[in-house]
Amino acid sequence: MPVRMKLIAAIAVVVTAGLALPAVAAPASSSARAGHRPTQEAMDAAVGDGVPGVVAQAQDRQGTWKAVSGVGDIQTEKPRSVRDRYRVGSITKTFVATVVLQLEAEGQLSLDDTVEQWLPGLVLGHGHDGRSITLRQLLNHTSGIYDYRADETFRRTYALKDGFFEHRYDTLSPYELIQVAMRHEPDFAPGTSWNYSNTNYVLAGLVVEKATGNPYGDEIRHRIIEPLNLHATTVPGASTKMPHPSSRAYGKLADTDTGPTYDVTEINPSVAHAAGEMISDSGDLNRFYSALLAGKLLPAQQLAAMKTTVEEGMPPHVGYGLGIMKLELTCGLTVWGHSGSIRGSSSAAVTTEDGRHVLAFNFNNDWSGDSRAVIEAEFCGY
Repeated sequence: MPVRMKLIAAIAVVVTAGLALPAVAAPASSSARAGHRPTQEAMDAAVGDGVPGVVAQAQDRQGTWKAVSGVGDIQTEKPRSVRDRYRVGSITKTFVATVVLQLEAEGQLSLDDTVEQWLPGLVLGHGHDGRSITLRQLLNHTSGIYDYRADETFRRTYALKDGFFEHRYDTLSPYELIQVAMRHEPDFAPGTSWNYSNTNYVLAGLVVEKATGNPYGDEIRHRIIEPLNLHATTVPGASTKMPHPSSRAYGKLADTDTGPTYDVTEINPSVAHAAGEMISDSGDLNRFYSALLAGKLLPAQQLAAMKTTVEEGMPPHVGYGLGIMKLELTCGLTVWGHSGSIRGSSSAAVTTEDGRHVLAFNFNNDWSGDSRAVIEAEFCGY
């Protein structure tokens, strides 16, 4: 999750940079030539822009299409695999929001409950007050709570080169992450504006645990992963290793998108907790978002609440609901989903409103590549 990640950077545009890495683009497959040529070309263009490798999978009325471009290892030039698992970053938020909404449907909590009711005394300090913040405001980022990842000391310690290599294996508790945020003033009064804050979802994960008595990852497993048979999807906790098959992940570990490139595959994802620690693959993400938008995971009332978006303060044609994003494409089509970035990995998963046309893909870097172009190519054909 890049520092102070904005919505437009999250799904509409992954900032395009100049060439930074040698990369080899794979030729378009026969299936790409048949109906997904623009998507393959957009993937190849991302590799040309410096992304080491891209893996994608789409599902539509014609069936399943899988493709790769570029490499999964810049040392060996081993290509990416269509079966690659990868860190999905903030796509985790949709899973967490789904669980919270399921709990509301079961009568275990209300979106209008305050954070203080569930986590007494935790959101307090420098103007933060959990008594005036609702669970709904956590999920749609209108709480005003400071994003712990924007803290300069935190950034130097976990995102920049020297700190990263010293602390990449540290285990952080969610309470430590929240305390970082509480050292700062809120961004705004609750409900008066919008700003993306990872702290919101660390808190939402703790609310799930308080409401159920179980780790939030266990609730995701038995409510979503197991019923949908998402065999490649995990909530790794503090595990630093990637499951196989997977590619290497690369980052600049700097404030610029130039300079040396580092292998950042192994990290302790507790630095993200419920805001972005999950691992999955493109097939599983497609299955999840298709089921979600088709109403297979939430009752109609909760799904409608999830799709009620904040528009004010958003970039044009973009909105944020409860753990889900709405993006209006240039061809007039609206897609729903989320994107996610964590060190060395940038991903997106989107679907049409009926869940019948889905796309998920991953760049194995965190500084270049245009994700909007891939989405536009798949759904608009250019």
